[in-house]
Amino acid sequence: MATRSKFPPVFWVANLIEVIERYAYYGIYFGFGIYLASLGYSRDQLGIIQSLFLFFSYLIPVVSGTFADRYGFKKVLIAAYLAYIPAILLLLVTKTFSGIAAAMLCIGFAAGIFKPLIAGTVRVTTDSTNSTLGFGIFYAMVNIGGSFGPIIAGKLRAISWDYAFMSSAIAVGVMFVITLLFYKEPPRKPVVEPLGKKLRDILTTLSDLKFASFLVLLGLFFWLPFWGFFNLCALYVDSAVDTAALYRSLDAGLSWIPLLGPWLVGLVSHEVDGVRRILGESVSHTGYIIMLLQLPISLVFERYRALPSFVFGLVVAAAGFAVIGLAATGAAVLVILGIALFAIGEMITSPRIQEYITWIAPKEKAGLYMGSNFIGTMIGATLSGIYAPMYGYFERIGQPGGAWFVLAGHMVLAALAFTAFIRIAGEFKIQSE
Repeated sequence: MATRSKFPPVFWVANLIEVIERYAYYGIYFGFGIYLASLGYSRDQLGIIQSLFLFFSYLIPVVSGTFADRYGFKKVLIAAYLAYIPAILLLLVTKTFSGIAAAMLCIGFAAGIFKPLIAGTVRVTTDSTNSTLGFGIFYAMVNIGGSFGPIIAGKLRAISWDYAFMSSAIAVGVMFVITLLFYKEPPRKPVVEPLGKKLRDILTTLSDLKFASFLVLLGLFFWLPFWGFFNLCALYVDSAVDTAALYRSLDAGLSWIPLLGPWLVGLVSHEVDGVRRILGESVSHTGYIIMLLQLPISLVFERYRALPSFVFGLVVAAAGFAVIGLAATGAAVLVILGIALFAIGEMITSPRIQEYITWIAPKEKAGLYMGSNFIGTMIGATLSGIYAPMYGYFERIGQPGGAWFVLAGHMVLAALAFTAFIRIAGEFKIQSE
């Protein structure tokens, strides 16, 4: 076995930046539905902003990755920060719908610029001996930042929403300083390919009707309900679940752990009118579960073919949605079980389907196929805003859990759609082993 290469310093700097950026990004996004509701805006208006925000978050990486290849990662990172900070600060001074929408669109734009840069840094600073470990570290950093962002932001917004937004702005400022002082442009071959050629290449890739159909199916039947979870869960927990009962259940369940148990429960809760309640955004994500279970789940499912595993993961995610829906009228702690089931479904599906796309791509077009994969994600993420108005409807009829049963049905339909695709079109040919 070849000796594993050491990671250069810029690899660790880049991963530190990733933790902080995910902290800032998810600290704002996961609690955003709660914030907009606190200002009296409708679920329809929430859905509009969520759709536009995610559209820019997944459209811009196609362009920003090309600019980073041409002009350097460090310069484009700085451009992302210069877009990020004013947008976050705008949330401190505007409470109008148009102002908030503009701020969130700019945050989505900045996040889109940033999104491919750290992964690109990891790619060019690793080789065949350490790339699996390198991307494993990168994925862990995403989940660490994505977990602590909403937890800390939740604690701060219990005092003032301005504090939560300031925390994210300060985090981006720290990233700016770290990048200026410690990020050294990683060596790589210069790229002079124009953006127009890249877009034409993507269109050429999409001329493969089977692959294009597969991406559309991913968008409509996987990424759409996937983002529906992240758009709705924090708002649902905060407004529809008995968060006082949830606090008591978590307190009883974790009290056996000396010091750590009470600290964790205190971290994800706050006091309202003398009653201790769980903060919705603090538990309504999957990062903390992924950090615990991703490795064993990956080891189990690497034994099985990608698409059947993917379909199984969709069914597990559907079960998670159904259990989350029961938490509004049943035991509040069911929401934790439902989130855990969805997280297991995510761990089976999301990494596996992205790995699969790299394997079905011709070796010389692996990057191009992964770039095209953003299109499927963008379709689903953009359309996921439809679930906020739907959730509003179920709230109005006194059945807020109903939206989760619709999401569960959506995932079951996804499992059926991909099963039919496999049977009719067949699985893709693996290009390399």
